[in-house]
Amino acid sequence: MSDSIKHECGIALLRLKQPLKFYIDKYGSPFYGINKLHLLMEKQHNRGQDGAGIANIKFDMAPGERYISRARSIKSGPIQDIFDQINTRFKTIAQDYPSFLKDVDFLKKNVGFTGELFLGHLRYGTFGRNSIESCHPFLRQNNWITRNLVVAGNFNLTNVDELFEVLVKIGQHPKEKSDTVTVMEKIGHFLDSENDSLFNIYKQKGIENQDIYKKIAENLDIQKILKKASSDWDGGYAMAGLFGHGDAFVLRDPNGIRPAFWFENDEVVVVASERPVIQTAFNLKANDIQELKPGHALIIKKSGLTTESKINESTTKLACSFERIYFSRGSDKDIYHERKNLGQLVVPQVLKSIDYDLKNSVFSFIPNTAEISFYGMIKGLEDHLNLDKINQIKALGANPSSEEIENILLQRARTEKIAIKDVKLRTFITQDDSRDDLVAHVYDITYGSIREGLDNLIVIDDSIVRGTTLKQSILKILDRLGPKKIVVVSSAPQIRYPDCYGIDMAKMGDFIAFEAAIALLKETNQTQIIDEVYAKCIKQIDLPKEEVVNVVKEIYAPFTDDQISKKIAELLTPPSIQAEVQIIFQSVENLHKACPNHLGDWYFTGNYPTPGGNKVVSRAFMNWMENKNERAY
Repeated sequence: MSDSIKHECGIALLRLKQPLKFYIDKYGSPFYGINKLHLLMEKQHNRGQDGAGIANIKFDMAPGERYISRARSIKSGPIQDIFDQINTRFKTIAQDYPSFLKDVDFLKKNVGFTGELFLGHLRYGTFGRNSIESCHPFLRQNNWITRNLVVAGNFNLTNVDELFEVLVKIGQHPKEKSDTVTVMEKIGHFLDSENDSLFNIYKQKGIENQDIYKKIAENLDIQKILKKASSDWDGGYAMAGLFGHGDAFVLRDPNGIRPAFWFENDEVVVVASERPVIQTAFNLKANDIQELKPGHALIIKKSGLTTESKINESTTKLACSFERIYFSRGSDKDIYHERKNLGQLVVPQVLKSIDYDLKNSVFSFIPNTAEISFYGMIKGLEDHLNLDKINQIKALGANPSSEEIENILLQRARTEKIAIKDVKLRTFITQDDSRDDLVAHVYDITYGSIREGLDNLIVIDDSIVRGTTLKQSILKILDRLGPKKIVVVSSAPQIRYPDCYGIDMAKMGDFIAFEAAIALLKETNQTQIIDEVYAKCIKQIDLPKEEVVNVVKEIYAPFTDDQISKKIAELLTPPSIQAEVQIIFQSVENLHKACPNHLGDWYFTGNYPTPGGNKVVSRAFMNWMENKNERAY
């Protein structure tokens, strides 16, 4: 994605199922757990680079001994910073008392992060805040071990205001109105209730207090707690939690919007946001790993019993298609093929855009994340060319010469590495002209890769959101090569609506497709539609979210996809460009063909999977109309 979009978060949960001594004996190190967590997080660093955090629970510690450890960082390279902090203590022990590194009792009593249960989190600051207090995991502490709660997740809820008021009405005083705090306090409230209920039951049986809490730890009903806590959540989430006594869970939203995968054997239970991360860390095959079912929680009891339990009724699965297009790493076997399919399915539009002139066309990709879809595009071009070759050979007649056949067989789609991202240039200069001049040099181009004035240049991108980088940088540098025509291909459809489930695309004015639709309404004297939509949004302000509909769709309704694409090209083409510019977008229909198991497409279609989505898009449009530069949730 040439546009910079902060998105998503990543989680990694690891439960060691054997005593620490087992890993020392088998792997020769007490750091098996922390090293695996480090690997799980590094392999997901694409999911969050603003901050990171980890937490660890030690089992069976005596009263007065620390059993929860946590470290967080917002420094540059936060993952490495965290593990450097932890390793400093281990290095000191290795130098001064090396024998202690195999002394389980010493390590658990004296050294942090030597417990059996780990939780890691990677963060993008979608709200523009990046303080250490905003970093997961969050702690809800208590003197009673079974009431301690650690929470981290990849999520966004659309109804935080409603949930906040619920907490206030039951007598709580949350420290801030954020979805993370609200979620933690909601779970915490029902965790307290479950503790109270079990305490009363055991107390009536005459059991002593110390023994009561042992029984509570054994019999805490995590499924019931999560059902009550999440019954009114509206959003997308993969939520992980640890309890002080050693139970743990990962909960996924009913639509499966946010991803979560898990694996279990005799030694570990592991959960991560991406499947190949687990494959790499534990040398597994894809089929060894399971996807957490939508609406379910993976519940890991301190005893080691692991169950996948239904928490909320699963509705239609609408997993985020942006995970497949861009966010998740392409090393997943399914994502790899899906991205190739995205490139291949857009080929008919590409051929039409160059009038089927492959001889005078050069194909490339920007940025590097678009490389896989580029391979798919080239495969589609080769398939087309092979059919054309067959027809050419047939046309030669009964006795063609070897030279004639050879000339046909040697025809290829011409590919080049056109642009290379050099450095991330930064400047303190505030004048637009000066800044734009620097931005235009972020990419280096390969001079001499096309024939000036003769060749078409076709570059594929993952998606186009704002189009800022295209306008300020990419189109200008491509034009330096002197192509006859520049065709920019988006492997994703036009992004028309805000996301409210964890991706930092929250404002209508951020979308070039929306800007194009507004421009077309003005050009065709249909501006009354803008006012009508605004009036309809206002009428819905006080409606329950379940009754709100997405009336913003009416902004796009008068125009075809091709009309909007053409206007986008006009808006993004700098005045200085000499080449003709065309922009092609994937169709929604082909997106679903390429990614049949990830049909979440609300940012393209406006079909939100939860009622809160319609409320968010309505608020986003009103913010745009009222010139409010703020998020809609």
